[in-house]
Amino acid sequence: MPKQESLIPLKTLIFSYHASNTILISFLPLYLQFRGLTGAQIGWVLAVESLASILAQPFWGYLSDKYKTVKKIIFVCLIGLLVGGTLFFQMETLPTLLITGAIFYFFATPVGALTDSLAQRRSSVLNVSFGSIRMWGSVGFALSSLLVGVVLARYGIEYMVWIYLLFGSMALLTLFPLKDVKVKSQPIKIKDLSRIVKNKPFLIFLSVILFITVTHRTNDYYMALYIAELGGSEDLVGQAWFAGVIAEAAVFALAGFWFKKYHSMIFIIGAAILYTLRWFLYAAVTDPMHIVALQFMHGLTFGVFYTAAFDYVTRLIPSLLQSTGHLVFFSVYFGLSGIIGSLTGGPIIETFGGGAMYMSMGWIAAAGTILLIAYHLLPYGKELRE
Repeated sequence: MPKQESLIPLKTLIFSYHASNTILISFLPLYLQFRGLTGAQIGWVLAVESLASILAQPFWGYLSDKYKTVKKIIFVCLIGLLVGGTLFFQMETLPTLLITGAIFYFFATPVGALTDSLAQRRSSVLNVSFGSIRMWGSVGFALSSLLVGVVLARYGIEYMVWIYLLFGSMALLTLFPLKDVKVKSQPIKIKDLSRIVKNKPFLIFLSVILFITVTHRTNDYYMALYIAELGGSEDLVGQAWFAGVIAEAAVFALAGFWFKKYHSMIFIIGAAILYTLRWFLYAAVTDPMHIVALQFMHGLTFGVFYTAAFDYVTRLIPSLLQSTGHLVFFSVYFGLSGIIGSLTGGPIIETFGGGAMYMSMGWIAAAGTILLIAYHLLPYGKELRE
């Protein structure tokens, strides 16, 4: 079977899932604000997502490694995503949003990491770049954010649930012709997980990148509110995400050309420097269109940082524990970082405004950049699994 033909179901799944995910990242804060929640209350709902991902990602990753399948685990998670999402978007009070949100996110949050893990393994088998597959998630996210922004601005944000369920159903349907990965190793046991816990380079790296990923997740959650604070509408939020994620897709698509020229840490540190500059620029804007114009930096920051970091941790993790290790990485990148970012960003933007929030993010990213440079210069930064 030709390479491109064999990858069509996987690319379509990644496209559909990330098209649905744009609803949660780009517009959920505005939806919760429409429901009458304050900035701090929105932070609590978003923190539930991150907490659920911390618990769910290693759990589903362990099951994937144990039973030597990624496809079946994704299937279960997508069913839970559709059922849980239907319940979550019907709730109107903070307690019910928190309870149903925890159930919903327990199934929804691992799908991105599982599809990335599947893409990583398939890219190795077919000798194609991971970025050339992963870029379709960025394309789906970008097109969805642009179209959904226009639809919600015209008809009302309360209808976003139907769009979310549509894209979620598309992801489920594309899963059926998907080729699962073949794992030749023996199923893992609980004691095997100690190899991850004792992996000092892996744990130190996760601790260091937390400074960068917290700022990334804070922006994910509150950029829409910042644009609204500056006078922008839902369609402008969609345009901002479209501009950013198209740039991200370009970075992923070209990863095979630029990525292998230097050590992964060089790209990680470079992206961290750009993250710092990006947040300081966001803090200084006075017009929502300035955010749209600056969103090209999303590709140069997240696109480069995520691709390089994912490759780096892949080489730190034993082959037997790839899915588990990837989901631990995902739990820190999007889970723990999300809890910190959501709980701190909400009160800051509500009390002091978006400019103060982005200024704080700039200083945090600067600290993270310094730590990354130190990590790279220390011996632990050199210990890669062959």
